[in-house]
Amino acid sequence: MTADHRLLTDKVALITGASSGIGAAAARVFAREGARVVLAARREDRLKTLVAALRDEGAEAEYVVADITRREDTRAAVAHAVRTYGRLDLAFNNAGWGTPREPLHEMDDDLYDSIMDVNVRGTWNCLRDEIAAMLPTGGGAIVNNSSVGGLLATPVAAPYVAAKHAVVGLTKAAAAEYAAQGIRVNAVAPGTTRTEVVSAWFDAVPGVEAALHAATPQARTAGPEEIAEAAAWLCSDRASFVTGVTMPVDGGFTMV
Repeated sequence: MTADHRLLTDKVALITGASSGIGAAAARVFAREGARVVLAARREDRLKTLVAALRDEGAEAEYVVADITRREDTRAAVAHAVRTYGRLDLAFNNAGWGTPREPLHEMDDDLYDSIMDVNVRGTWNCLRDEIAAMLPTGGGAIVNNSSVGGLLATPVAAPYVAAKHAVVGLTKAAAAEYAAQGIRVNAVAPGTTRTEVVSAWFDAVPGVEAALHAATPQARTAGPEEIAEAAAWLCSDRASFVTGVTMPVDGGFTMV
């Protein structure tokens, strides 16, 4: 594919949660589509390896060690992108955390706080700093990572469901507030995706993968790159009239 036909040619993109899973896949997809990428996550060793691999393939890539629950870290990540590449055009707020599957009445306060902190406060922190960086340059595009759990409820995952619904709400609120200033804000809602955490869950609970396949019209688990492709499209100019949307990428799981 030539540069002229790539989705994100010469765009500057920040991707959080980029050390593994959907975030690492997004780093590869965004770079392949022509973006200059700044990758943020907590695990520096993985970020170093991924950035080196991207550079070996000819991409422009940087990394920042960041915990998105800390405002100073999200500020630093955005500032690094602007300092290095002169601006921030795109962001994929992918970092998040799933919950151990426990009954609501048995979950403790610390678990609730951790899930809300990463998924909601983390997205909130990222949005504020990304929007502030995009406004002076005439706009940009942001994609938040929600979940099918942000569109419907599943048992024994109450704080996660609440958090991912909140991400959908933040997405709509930011989209409504900044559309006139050229900033589009959307979300993806992945179904079951074969990340490290999900693979470990499948291994630990025999039969759960088959049960999820039975509930999914496409009868399979997504690869992380399939979610990344959707995020890349939403960030691209080809989605120029799309904002405030939460796009299911779930093999039909939430189909009504």
